[in-house]
Amino acid sequence: MATRRVLLVACGALVREVRAVLGQLADLDVDVEYLPANLHNRPEQITGAVCAVLDGAAARGYDHVAVAYGDCGTGGRLDAALAERGVARLAGAHCYEFLAGSAVFHALQDAEPGTFYLTDYLARTFDALVIGGLGLDRHPELRDLYFGHYHRLVHLAQTDSVELDAAARAAADRLGLAHERRSTGLGPFRSELERILEVA
Repeated sequence: MATRRVLLVACGALVREVRAVLGQLADLDVDVEYLPANLHNRPEQITGAVCAVLDGAAARGYDHVAVAYGDCGTGGRLDAALAERGVARLAGAHCYEFLAGSAVFHALQDAEPGTFYLTDYLARTFDALVIGGLGLDRHPELRDLYFGHYHRLVHLAQTDSVELDAAARAAADRLGLAHERRSTGLGPFRSELERILEVA
């Protein structure tokens, strides 16, 4: 019997998590196309980038196609485009929700709406994506403009890493926020990825 061929279009911020889960799904033949993580700085470009891969893959003979993105600031445009193509994506507004699990994320938000979140990826790339991406390296006086309404930083940790814990604490200090660590592991993400990949 032929192996089922699957294409997953994924955000580049999820490379480690996707590889970790797919490494545990040995019976699945999955090709992964990663899009640049910095598309999140221009969310209006995410839908077009995802659809370009999907439409280019239409003639490549895949049995199933899925998308490892949340809405990610597209304002529903990604969902509309995926619905036209009959393609599923990860449930949730963003990676914080599907990495933590929806119930955990919403409980965190309800407890403190003024929360800034870091995943392991963002803890690892904080200086480049947050400090550099927002221009705080050149204009540190903008920190309070961007983060003045936040009260805490929550590190949603997918792994047990002393280095990433330290990086998240340093990020909280740099932004003047209280630090909290919440271990999520890969369980919620794996469940979502298995759902969209239609793993039996």
